[in-house]
Amino acid sequence: MNLFIDAWHYFSTAANWGGSAGIGNRLLQHLWYSFLAIAISAVIAVPIGLLIGHTRRGGGLVVGFANAMRALPTLGVLTIVVLGLGLGLIPPLLALLTVGIPPLLAGTYAGIANVDPTVVDASRAMGMTERQLLLRVETPNALPVILTGLRSATLQVVATATIAAYVNLGGLGRYIFDGISLYKYDRVLVGAILVAALALLLDALLALAVWASAPGTGRLRRHRPRTG
Repeated sequence: MNLFIDAWHYFSTAANWGGSAGIGNRLLQHLWYSFLAIAISAVIAVPIGLLIGHTRRGGGLVVGFANAMRALPTLGVLTIVVLGLGLGLIPPLLALLTVGIPPLLAGTYAGIANVDPTVVDASRAMGMTERQLLLRVETPNALPVILTGLRSATLQVVATATIAAYVNLGGLGRYIFDGISLYKYDRVLVGAILVAALALLLDALLALAVWASAPGTGRLRRHRPRTG
């Protein structure tokens, strides 16, 4: 019980929120690492998922690759990359790609591949090119599934980005690693609570995006005032 009381005292002390080692700065650092990892994962995974989903070729390869990446131990990957490249931002980013790419790749592929075939055939019969078909028909219809993949990737990256502290970077992982090394387990609890709260907040925002992107609902449509 004292552990939770000590953690509460840490949160309620205004001095712990400011400065380079404060909660505010650690949150920004954690968000920055997570954003970079998710952005790079999206640049890699989304185009591949769109191509494979549209052509309906290589689906088995996507599933196998995604499962193989999920099986990789993140800390193990980080250690190997550090041994090869040294300390810095690149090793944790490369390690985070192993949890960011699989859900984005699988979500994009599944979303495109499962668009109603009759809609695709009708659009093709209207004379649409393959590029127009992918961008104007398949992607809008697959958007909720793609965003669900993004939602899953975001949760996993945010939860795993604490490993940045393992290579002497910042972020919320600093509370966890420093707390363990100094036997201050209330700091470990502070870090865990902050990571969980950040993950839940981002999950709620992305859940709203998935809800708004459902095709046929008009939720993303701009409502223009009527003029007489």
